[in-house]
Amino acid sequence: MDDNTTALFTPLAIAPDQLPPLSTETIWQIINDEIDDETARALVWHYLGYRFDPATQQWDASAVPADWRETYPLPPDFIGDRPPVVKLTRSIPPENKQLLKEKLGFKGYQVGELVPRKTRRATIANWLLSYMQQQGMLN
Repeated sequence: MDDNTTALFTPLAIAPDQLPPLSTETIWQIINDEIDDETARALVWHYLGYRFDPATQQWDASAVPADWRETYPLPPDFIGDRPPVVKLTRSIPPENKQLLKEKLGFKGYQVGELVPRKTRRATIANWLLSYMQQQGMLN
C-alpha cells in the first residue's frame, strides 16, 4: 500500500489464543515466510498492546504506548505500508538492532530477495525479538 491508501487497510482480528507462541521458532517462521502476513502483523499488534473486543467489534488501543496510539489509533499495516514499519524500526533500541544476527545467526536475504514485503517481515521479526530480549525471554 502507498501512504495514500492506508485508510483502506482493515486490521484482521486474531484472538490472542490463536496466535503462535512468541519464541525464536516463531521468529524463524516469520523470516522464512512460514507464517502468513496477517498473523505476523497480529503478533506485533498484540505485543504493542492493541486488543480487539469481539463484543463491540472495536479495537482498543488503551494499552498501546502513547506515541503509537496517537499516530495509529488502529493497528497499522506493518507489511503493506512504509511509515509504520519505519516507526517500528526506530522503536528498536540500538543495542537490539542486530539481534537477528547475534541471537539467531540470520545472515540476511540474498540480493534477489530484497523486496519490501520480506524486509518488512524481517523488521517485524527483529522487533519481536527485541521485545523478547527486553522481557527477559531470550537466553
